[in-house]
Amino acid sequence: MAQHGRNRLRWMRWARLRCQRNSETRNCRIVTQHPNGGYANMNSRTSNHALMQLRRPRHTVLAVAIASALLVQAQAFAQTDNDDKEQDKTTELAPVTVTAQGREENILAVPYNISAVSGDSIEEANILDTAELMRTVPGVGVIDRGARNSSVVSGIRIRGLNVDSSALGDYAVSAAATVATYVDKTPLFANFLLSDIERVEILRGPQGTLYGSGALGGAVRFILREPDTEAFSGRVSLSGSSVKHSDDIGGSASATLNIPLADTLAIRLNTTINDFPGITDYRNLYVLDGQGIPVAPAGILDPAASYRVKEDADTVEQSYGRASLLWRPSDTFDLTLSYMAQADRFGGRRGTSLGTDGFGIPYGDLEVGSAQLEPADRHVNLASLEANIDLGFATLTSSTSSYNHEGDITSENTGFYAGNGWLASFYYNYPRPMASAVRTYGDKAFTQELRLTSNAGEQFDYVLGAYYQDQKRRSSQDSFLRGFKQWWDAAYPAFADAVVSDQDYLYRQREKFKETAFYGELTWHATDSVDFTGGFRHFRDESDTRVQQTTGLYSAIIDSSDSSGSESDSDTLFKGNVSWKFSPSNQLYATISEGYRRGGTNGTPTTGNFAENPAWTTYKADTVRNYELGVKGAVGRMTYNANVFYVDWKDPQINSSTTNWGFFAVQNADEASTRGIELELAGSAGDGFTYALGYTYTDAQLEADAVAADGAYLVGYKGDRLPGAPEHRFNASAGYGIPMANGLLTIRGDIYHQSDMRNALSLSPRFDVDLDAYTIVNASMTYSRNNWDATLWIKNIGNTDAVNGVYTELYMGTSPDQNYYGNGSKALVTLPRTIGVTASYRF
Repeated sequence: MAQHGRNRLRWMRWARLRCQRNSETRNCRIVTQHPNGGYANMNSRTSNHALMQLRRPRHTVLAVAIASALLVQAQAFAQTDNDDKEQDKTTELAPVTVTAQGREENILAVPYNISAVSGDSIEEANILDTAELMRTVPGVGVIDRGARNSSVVSGIRIRGLNVDSSALGDYAVSAAATVATYVDKTPLFANFLLSDIERVEILRGPQGTLYGSGALGGAVRFILREPDTEAFSGRVSLSGSSVKHSDDIGGSASATLNIPLADTLAIRLNTTINDFPGITDYRNLYVLDGQGIPVAPAGILDPAASYRVKEDADTVEQSYGRASLLWRPSDTFDLTLSYMAQADRFGGRRGTSLGTDGFGIPYGDLEVGSAQLEPADRHVNLASLEANIDLGFATLTSSTSSYNHEGDITSENTGFYAGNGWLASFYYNYPRPMASAVRTYGDKAFTQELRLTSNAGEQFDYVLGAYYQDQKRRSSQDSFLRGFKQWWDAAYPAFADAVVSDQDYLYRQREKFKETAFYGELTWHATDSVDFTGGFRHFRDESDTRVQQTTGLYSAIIDSSDSSGSESDSDTLFKGNVSWKFSPSNQLYATISEGYRRGGTNGTPTTGNFAENPAWTTYKADTVRNYELGVKGAVGRMTYNANVFYVDWKDPQINSSTTNWGFFAVQNADEASTRGIELELAGSAGDGFTYALGYTYTDAQLEADAVAADGAYLVGYKGDRLPGAPEHRFNASAGYGIPMANGLLTIRGDIYHQSDMRNALSLSPRFDVDLDAYTIVNASMTYSRNNWDATLWIKNIGNTDAVNGVYTELYMGTSPDQNYYGNGSKALVTLPRTIGVTASYRF
């Protein structure tokens, strides 16, 4: 009976079955979950077809002009809510439980903008990566650079808070992302595979008081499933897929096993392996000799070169594993030890070069003109220990973690050299130019947090905490003009000593950051319907940076540089919130919140051959203040969320480069702002049909002229639009279940649309280009029977060429007059049409 009820209701895209057995009967309660976290309950003994009532917390932002109308609507919503209660008295509401405020609570009760996507939703919709996941959440944007370029720099955007180029991703940057990402309670962006996830919580707006540095636009929390001491269970999943532009088949395999070892002890194991074919053809590769130098078919002094094509170069190989051990000796204490690791190998970047190569031949879709392959590797591991002690009046939580994230990446820089005229001016028109930038990055940290969370139900609720992080980061670049030394010695033997090797640049940066903070939030439940919340975070940051660099190739005549710098800062952030529940399931709320991102030092030299203006030495912390008014709740079988927001951004940090030598550096603009509307609706209609709708309007712009740190040039004018921030975003999804003999057929579909956006904040056409609007449509069909599921799915049905970032031709294009016949320009695009089949079995 229970299994039959589960299958009958799997049409609700996000179903869970919970059964209780007693001596007389087996009573099953089916909990249906929307992908962003809402639940509906149904008693299988009453009806397997009637959806009783949906309570889905959706977040919507209304225009400022209609904010006053929210109060006018309150009484109407309250009356409707009461009518629905009379109509659905038998409904048992299962809340969406989140822990964003430090305690478990119904998402409808959280008085700000938050969404939650369940792990079941991710699995059943066959969501492939974080970029696809974020496109399902209203108010959240993502710069989809492909697997290779999405592992170094976060592409998640909330409320338009971004001033960096959309094409970043080939090297580690010093300024952290504007959206904080957490794996459980560890602040870490590692783009882990979406495997065995309990839920993903998305918090919109600054979260500085509870989540600290980097949570300017918001925070995204990836919460993993815990071991279960009560039941042995598992899941096995296998997928095969075919992607347009490739003749090969991709595969993915995942397995999860939960093993109770005793009444108080359990272990959970999970692993996932991905092996996906490449889709990008590298069309202008040099043929290389055994030393990795371009072959000279007519002799080293002759300009002739040999070329080859590498089809489907951007292969993706990923392996992920996690082990988690839970010990719960009593109802008042539990301890969880976890370790997770992931290894990635990428054969190249996904993209399309612009224009033509040096022979005048235009590039087709997913053809790249790099003169060399651009592979990348990375490894990340995370160990954590979490303890919870129930003190009776409150719960004390200790979270300890350590992670190490490192990798290397090779980038084609020949177009960059050509675009700056260096091949002619510095390298004497070397006949077979192949400039390689071999970059490495590393990020490791130890984090300790203590949090005291009061028990709910009292007139006052509070959260108090202390936080410490010791982080060390490193990055390097070794640039080579392959074969230049060999050619130089043959062309200019009298000056052979002037060039010492093919390496023309060496860069080493080491950064140390320490952060200590104390924070707290206090909520006063003034009445049964009115709450007031105040919060603070006092922090102190310390940073040290050391930078070493040399020309390598010309080191015999140009000195090296070794510079360092230190910086410290402390401040206090505040938060205020008031909410009014005008009915049990509906509330109005207003919030003022602040966020910050740590400052630091660039370590740029101020003397010697590599001297830069001292203004480039340090960069300040940037801060935001957010003003928000919203309404959220449930009306009948529909949930909604709407709000308006305004964010004032002081001293926004820009990952940039110095004026004289183009060293990696961070600089501050003066001021920017974003304002907008966020709207969400979700619900059900009839037997088996569910829907979700979201719309976001964002106006993000500079509020003052942005000038380079040394005043040498303008970055942007007041009123200029911020990059990576489309004005309009729309997403929708729907699901319909059709009961069949011995099973259930579920049909799903979703659509995402965004308007055009800007590539980079710049006055130069080398960087400042508009990226066209695009629409992506996905669909799937699942047949479920007993514990088996089989799904046919299609991603990007229309094969939309969705460009998310650009290296322009002016910046990195072809240059035959400098003997460069390839083309380093490229448009970074989303995954083309992909068709796949997934089979899974639960036990």
